[in-house]
Amino acid sequence: MNIGIVGAGAIAHFLLNEINQKDHNDLRVKSVFVKDKRKYETVASQFEVELFTDLTDFLSSGIDVVVEAANINAVKDLVPDIITQKDVVVISVGAFADMELVTKISHLAHKYNNDIHLPSGAIGGLDILQNAHALGKVTYVSLTTCKPASSLIAEEIEEAQVVFEGKAADAIERFPKNMNVSIVLALAGIGMENTKVTLIADPYIEKNIHHVEITGEFGEATFTIKNNPLPENPKTSYLAAMSILGTLKRMNGKIRIGG
Repeated sequence: MNIGIVGAGAIAHFLLNEINQKDHNDLRVKSVFVKDKRKYETVASQFEVELFTDLTDFLSSGIDVVVEAANINAVKDLVPDIITQKDVVVISVGAFADMELVTKISHLAHKYNNDIHLPSGAIGGLDILQNAHALGKVTYVSLTTCKPASSLIAEEIEEAQVVFEGKAADAIERFPKNMNVSIVLALAGIGMENTKVTLIADPYIEKNIHHVEITGEFGEATFTIKNNPLPENPKTSYLAAMSILGTLKRMNGKIRIGG
């Protein structure tokens, strides 16, 4: 499967390293869409990929799927055009807090018979939530996220501090680079307005910690994930990057577990 990546940041570099320099069952990053070719010439030579600044040329470069690895604006500006031609893996899930955008992209995906894949990112258990809510019987979902204080706030603090408490839609608006997990959790379950989110800045931790609680007719589920940061970018979890690679491998496989 030939892959095109939008963006050339930390997650793109992770994928390029893992896929193009290791054996991952016929996966290959072939093309990278960037704003400035000159800035990423070393990426092209190091990983043997072609750089594009024109979206039409990028989509026509022999790729089978596009991975958005840029930011929320890239999702809003590019994915509506990409989904008319290719399957797309969206990393900046926070863009989907905009339900008008979700409706638009979903309509285009149906019209052109292409798929949108949302990796689970820095959390797990989404299959539990989706299955439990298959009959609309989940009644409560909460996410409590603790992150190193320096990744959330500028001022120095001496004890853990709640910096946000509210619903998922507001969490991503306040912390667009930190709360993608709240949006994918909301989309998998009971929605932006009903998914409760608490974000804590802690000066004494080095890992991102996510604690999820789910209640419904099925019973109760709780799980906690403690993520190491991605070495290339401490604001991104290692598991989030891994979840993208896992999504691509499942797309390319014939046996798919879970769901």
